[in-house]
Amino acid sequence: MMSVDNRLEGRLALITGASGGIGSGCARTLWDAGMSLAITYSTNKANIEALVVELKSSDISNPSRRLSVHHLDLESDSSISSLFQEIETTHDHGPDVLIANAGYAKVIVRAEDISLEEFDRALTVNLRATFFLVKHCLAYMTQQHWGRIVFISSIAAQGGGINGCHYAASKAGLDGMMKNLAAKLGRSGITVNSVAPAMIGDTGLIPDPKMLEGTPGDVKNIPVGRLGTPQECANVVEMICKTGYLTGQNILLSGGLK
Repeated sequence: MMSVDNRLEGRLALITGASGGIGSGCARTLWDAGMSLAITYSTNKANIEALVVELKSSDISNPSRRLSVHHLDLESDSSISSLFQEIETTHDHGPDVLIANAGYAKVIVRAEDISLEEFDRALTVNLRATFFLVKHCLAYMTQQHWGRIVFISSIAAQGGGINGCHYAASKAGLDGMMKNLAAKLGRSGITVNSVAPAMIGDTGLIPDPKMLEGTPGDVKNIPVGRLGTPQECANVVEMICKTGYLTGQNILLSGGLK
């Protein structure tokens, strides 16, 4: 019988897209849980640098932990491969936890307005790149017989949200991949789950709540009467990482919105 091991302290989490709202919230939360971090950004270097200063200033009592920052282009296979080489060099091993958060979410509502280039880019960044990240993580996780993989999905995968079918298809693909991987990896000590946020403020997708007025995501339509926060997403991610009995599940975080 497999033993219960939900310890996060001392382990390494890779968080993609940590310069944004949900990614930075996950970084703060897992750092507070005692984890070392490898965090990535694409274009917003100033945000990631500010996050590093914040995290390091909160951890003066534990200098042994490692925190590394990596530029990552999810449309480039070589960039993803280089990321794992850098992580191995800095941390001496691969990630114990993967939070696949970075994504592409250009809002185009009508299918007839979505170009093939936009459709392909959404699938490349949101689905194909996530698969490649998982492939790179599996050898170390399997060797350790312990791993946590969390995909940041979306209510769009279930047909809701404010974006178009390109985005919905990419996130629905994530959920299908999650369920398949969970069934295959459980006996290797690796859990795979996804979080489906909806109407989360202070993010790249919803930088200003006013943009939601008159849409299905209008705050008036959300039962709890407000937008969600990046920290609330991070709370769910931490729960998943600390709960090894949970796998193959998609958790909808939507304030009651369907």
